[in-house]
Parts: sequence; structure tokens; C-alpha cells
Amino acid sequence: MPLKRRGPLQLAQREVDEIKKQVDSLEKDAQSQAGSTEEAFRRCQKLQMSAEETLRTLKKLSKADELAPVGNYDQRKQEEERRVQNILERLKTLSLELSPPGPSTEAGNVSKEDSEDSAEEDDDEDSNDNEEEHVENDNNTGSDERRDLKPPSQSDARIYMVLSDFKGEQEGDLSVRKGEVLRIIRKTADGWWLAQNTKGSRGVVPKTFLKIGSSVDDDDDDDDDDSKEDDDEKEESEEEEDQDSEELTDDPDKRSASHSNWSTVKKALSEIDATDVLSAMGAIPSGFRPSTLNKLLVEEGHYAASVTYRGSHYIQPQLSQSQLSFKDLFLDPDTGKVRPRQVNTSVCFSLWSCRMIPTPGVGVQVLSRHVRLCAFDGTQVLSNIHVVRATYNAKSPKTWSFSPRVTGILPTLLDGDCFLRCNSTSPDLGILFELGVTFIRNSTGERGDLSCGWAFLKLTDDAGNPLPNRTYELPVNGGTPYEKDVAVEASATRGSPSGVFQQMLQARRQPKLIVKLKSANSRTQTQLSVLPDTLLHCLNCIHLLVLHRHLLADALLMDRPTMQNADLICSPILSTFPVLLDQPDLLDALRSAWLDAETNMNRAQKRDLSYLKLEFVKVYMSSVYFLLHSPSLPCYRWADPLSEEQRARVIYAMLETLKNQRNNTGQSGGPDVFVDGAHTHLAFDVTELTFDLLRVAW
Repeated sequence: MPLKRRGPLQLAQREVDEIKKQVDSLEKDAQSQAGSTEEAFRRCQKLQMSAEETLRTLKKLSKADELAPVGNYDQRKQEEERRVQNILERLKTLSLELSPPGPSTEAGNVSKEDSEDSAEEDDDEDSNDNEEEHVENDNNTGSDERRDLKPPSQSDARIYMVLSDFKGEQEGDLSVRKGEVLRIIRKTADGWWLAQNTKGSRGVVPKTFLKIGSSVDDDDDDDDDDSKEDDDEKEESEEEEDQDSEELTDDPDKRSASHSNWSTVKKALSEIDATDVLSAMGAIPSGFRPSTLNKLLVEEGHYAASVTYRGSHYIQPQLSQSQLSFKDLFLDPDTGKVRPRQVNTSVCFSLWSCRMIPTPGVGVQVLSRHVRLCAFDGTQVLSNIHVVRATYNAKSPKTWSFSPRVTGILPTLLDGDCFLRCNSTSPDLGILFELGVTFIRNSTGERGDLSCGWAFLKLTDDAGNPLPNRTYELPVNGGTPYEKDVAVEASATRGSPSGVFQQMLQARRQPKLIVKLKSANSRTQTQLSVLPDTLLHCLNCIHLLVLHRHLLADALLMDRPTMQNADLICSPILSTFPVLLDQPDLLDALRSAWLDAETNMNRAQKRDLSYLKLEFVKVYMSSVYFLLHSPSLPCYRWADPLSEEQRARVIYAMLETLKNQRNNTGQSGGPDVFVDGAHTHLAFDVTELTFDLLRVAW
């Protein structure tokens, strides 16, 4: 009977098993100190080369190469790749233990690599002999001979300069500082290169922190003649060309950085720190990307164009095309109230949970798990970007939940009950959900914001009819909303399972976001019709937004002398209320203060809009307005636990003061808090009191 032929994947598995056995044996020999250290180091290098070759072979394999069908092919292939990566990590640590530090070892190792490169580039048969002579001279003579080796080492293309500080966070890492000069001993495919500094210390550093040292140690250049400088420049240019063709240097940002000025390098490093470096650490699962929506909110938040992605922009009045009237704010002549406006899309929905969401790896502390959502038509964002923070249990880290049960009012940041009003006529209009984490690196303190995937809920079917109100399980895709067919880690095995049971198990392992579309009662629908044409926010804040809308209509449509008058309007509440939509803890403070005031109102007062507007202004001025200009309130910073805790203490203390004052005077609000000697205020600014129509409605 003929032997059964094995497929490429099975052969690769056997190679990985054999390499693992040899690595286990090498580790035992190193621990027992059996044999010489030099022999163990050579074995380690040989195994590293074999493991890297096996990893390259695995990456090139495809399902079509197999002789027979293989179940769960993608999953098995990725498991083998992870095994090889683990083996390489073990060999990297073992190599650092076996390679003795010191200047003599440095010269020996580098001379060996230089001789290999010289043989490949110049076909010089005598280069090995020359390098061996350097090694012998370095081992047998003193500082004079090592001084002779210094000029060639400075012109060697393996000398790199550190572009940014890097603090080692694991055993075997080499901490370096900006401007330091390193000699690269070994380059590996994972992006972590073995380097040695001027003090003889060795360790691995990320390649993205390095730039080829074409201009280091300028003091030594004074001793070189012009021909030597020309040779150095030629050798460095040849090395850069060789690096462009090597598979190890596969990062386009790294290749472009070596040929650009410092500002470009610095920008490139800031963009790849959260991806390349953490990816090399194993801290970023497959499919994670820098957050697209966070970039619109934060990185470009200082420009007028990107302010349009904030809720504070969308609650402002919008001018018509003629710039002589408003296009979304009108008064009803019969009632004197804001005229309701119907829009193309008005829905209410709830975020329920997220399942099977991958978690970042070691060395990263997660500060916030959240979902950023907005109206989206497949090409552009059509509304403000709203954020809902998720809660999770450490026992089930891959499950996110929303709207937890808490004592008191539910914070706006945690409330998953939202509404969307949008007047877009796009047939592809829907809600984009971007799952994200805000993290901090334990070793460096670097903050970052990553997208764990995204989901999209189109609000109409193929015939253009609105979706029915029910629960939807949305698949979570990896990459950015502009990338297609990118899977996150948990969904990386989206093959074609052979059996029905396997298909069921596979479906349960896919990351999903559960969203429920629901209908609103008549009171909520009436309130929604008063709001701006485009807005996405929490349902629990509708009553505050409606009161602000009525105050806005009074100031702009009734109290102005003429509709063409554009003078500054004295209204502290209109000038500062939009800030609350960007600082949800202050919005919660206003909700709490207003709830306490409503408890002392009778039924007739609650139905009297004029009375409600007057009381709302009093409560606002004696609570949130005072907090906005209090020096004891730290600046709002997203996902900063210390800042959030300090702000919560200040806000709670202020609300307690307001409550005690109301209990003593029997009034819901007043100016007494402003003249209380126990509280301080920031310097007065006229912009606190003035509402600039032309600025906000432009």
C-alpha cells in the first residue's frame, strides 16, 4: 500500500514540531550549562534562521496548495504562525542570554556580518580574511587597536541613530534615548532588532525608532579625507538601496522615513507608534486600527471644519442659503412656540451589548471601552459623533454591555438609549458604530485610541422602506469603515466549515453588536420634532435640549429688533450651553439639578412653558454656569481616571451646596452662590455673557 502524501501545511507543522523540540533541548542545555556557550549560541542562531524560514513558508501557503481538502485551514495556518512567533520570542530571549556583552564581542559579531554582506555585494573573496584580522587584533591588543577600528565602524551602514526615547518594558529590551547611536547586530522579521549601545549593553529595540546613522559622530569626520567621506556616502546609499529590496524592511512608513526630513519622520513615528510597535508586542489583535472617528474629533478638533462633528455644533441654529433667515428654527404663530419639523429619518434605538470582542494584550492598560456612533452613508459622516461608554466584567472580558443599573440617574456617557434625526436623502443612510478602546502603555505612559472593529445598520431596506422595530445582530468588521473584508481576531477563521454543528459554533464565535430599534411614545416624538434637523444624542437629555431650543427661539426670533440685526446678544446660557454636549459630566450635573427643581413644582407649573424657561435659567446659572468658571474644576479630558474623579468630586460638592441652599431658602436657584466667599471664580471674560450669532451660525 503506498504511503499517504502529506500536504504543505502538514509538512510545515512537522517542521515547527521539530524546531520546537530542538529549542526545548537547547534551553535545557543552556540551563545545565552543558557544552560551551559559543556552541549553544551558534545552535540558537541556526534555529532562528530555520524558524524565520518556516514562518516565511507558512505566510506563502494557501488553501489551493493542499493535495486534499483541509478543514479549518485558515485557523490551522494561523495557529502554526503563532507557534513560530512564540518560538522566535524564546530564541530571541535565549540569544540575549548566550551572547556575551562587551566591545570585543561587538567587533566580532559585526565583523562577521560585515564580511557576509561584503561577499554578497562586492564578491570580494578576501573580505573574510580582513575581518578575521580585525577580530584577532581586537582580541589581542588594547585600546590602540580598537581605536583603529572606530572610523570604519562609523561609516558602517549598521550604525543607526535613535529617533525617539524607548523604555524597555520586558526582559531583553534595550532602553535607548533620542540621539543615541546604536550598532545593529541582527535584523529580524518581527521588527525588533538586536542592538548594542556604546556602553556594550545589548537588547532588542523596535526598528521604527531607528534611522540609519549617516551623520553620527561628526568629530571623527575631521580625521577623514575627502575620498573616505565619498566612500562612506556610497556605502550608505548602497545599504539603503539593499534595504529597500529586503523583505525584512516591509514597512512603507519606515522606508519613507529614512529618506525624509526630521519633521516627516516625527509625523510618521507618531502615526505608527500605536500600530507597529504594539503589534510587534502582540498587544493589538488582528483587525484593530487607529480610530477613524476619534481622529475626526480629536486630532483635527482645533480646526473649524472638524468642529462640525461635535454635538455642540449641531444644536446651534443654521442659516438658510440666503443667510437672511434660519433653515431649521421657526416659530408657530398660533402657539408662540418652536414650530415642529419633520425630517426624513427619525429613529430611536438602544445599544444592548457586544460579544466576542478581542482584548488588547499585555503591556497595555485599557482606560475606556466605548462605541462611537454617527449617521453614515458609506462615504461620509452626516451627523455629530456621539460616544457611549461600555461596561464589562473581568470574568467575561470579550462581552461589553450598556446602560448598567446604577443608583441615581444614569450618566449620559453610559446610556445606550439614543435617538437620531437626520434630513439626508441618501438611500444608503444608516448608523455607523465604531467599537473602540482608549489605552495607555504601562512602560511609556503613551495614550492611544484604537478601533476594535465597526458595524453598520442601514435604516432602510432594498425597497427604501424603513426597517421594522426589532433587535438586530450586526457583524463587527475589522479595519476602518472604508476597508472591506477585513476580519478582527475572533472572526479570522471565516472559512467554510464542513458541518452544520461547526457552522453554528463558528457563528457564535463571530464578534457582534446587538442593537434594538424601538418606537417612541407621542410625548417623545413631539419633543424630537422641536430639535435640530440633524442630531444624534441620548434620549434622557431630550427635555434639556428642548428647553434650550425654546430659549434660542425667543432670543433669535422674538427679542431681536429685526431679523437682519446681528449684534451680540447678552445670554450666558446660550453662549455656554453647547459646551455641555462635549462634557457629559456637566450635562449630568444639569440633569440632576433640574430633576431636583422639578420635584418642587406642581402639575400646573410643569405644564407652563414660560415658568419652565425661567426656572431653567435660574437652575442653569446657579449650577452648571458656575461650575464652568470654577478654577477648582479640572479641564475635561477624555478617559482620564484621575481627571474624571476630581471633576466628579467638585461637581458633587457643588450640587450639594445648591441643594442645601434650596432647602434653606425654598427657591430652586439664585445668585447667592456667586457671592459665597467659600467659592472662587475665574477671571471675567465678556464671551461668557455674549452669544455671537454670526460666529455660531456660519
